[in-house]
Amino acid sequence: MMERVFLAGRRTIQGELEAALEGMTRNPVALVVAGRTDAGVHATHAVAHVDIPERDHDAKEWDLANFTYRLNRILADDVRIHNISLAPANFHARFSALRRHYVYKIADNQQLVPPLKRIDVATWYRPLDVDRMNAASARLLGEHDFTTFCKPNGSGSSSAIRRLEVFSWRRDADGYLYADVIADAFCYSMVRNIVGAVVCVGEGRFEPEWISTLLEERKRVSESLVFPARGLTLVDVEYPADSELLERSKTTIGLRTEFAE
Repeated sequence: MMERVFLAGRRTIQGELEAALEGMTRNPVALVVAGRTDAGVHATHAVAHVDIPERDHDAKEWDLANFTYRLNRILADDVRIHNISLAPANFHARFSALRRHYVYKIADNQQLVPPLKRIDVATWYRPLDVDRMNAASARLLGEHDFTTFCKPNGSGSSSAIRRLEVFSWRRDADGYLYADVIADAFCYSMVRNIVGAVVCVGEGRFEPEWISTLLEERKRVSESLVFPARGLTLVDVEYPADSELLERSKTTIGLRTEFAE
């Protein structure tokens, strides 16, 4: 789930998928993804598209069901393809997307986290108040410049304008705090930053109004407020009807260009 940027000595999901696809098709490929995730963030519903060459004239067409099976045989067991289908005309994994949906899980108040859940639940030693956290989160809803909560990633993009549609907290059946975070797009480390700031309100360190002050100041928050990657999971990417894909891509590209100027 990241652009074609390979860090020395580090694996990326994109790198793993491209290597597997190139091995199968015996051609170079460039994966286009719905968005990037920080190292250590999980995804249960990531979306990507790729152009692959047609097979030789005397060969059968690509068998997509078998393609999925073969790719998963090649990939390490911590990366899995759930489904492969032919992309509709004008589909673009990144620019056609309407919104992305993340969840963040926190075990607060010194709750024990079972070993099998340790990879997707962050821990916090103090008790957190859900009502206070929801009051703070509501102040971030809407379209804003989220510079305060976006970590520079060296991509050259100057836009931090995003539309946050949902940011709400509840406790799940295990007693963990569970946040739904939905936006048209997210900038680098944005979810982990806003979660960290809201936790400060939830534990009583600041009042909910503090979040509005941070947003308006547009100054990067302290790294100490950034919450761990392991509590964050991408669970959905939503796209419009096939007939609206091209228009959605044009709108997205136009917005990014406008805000970056």
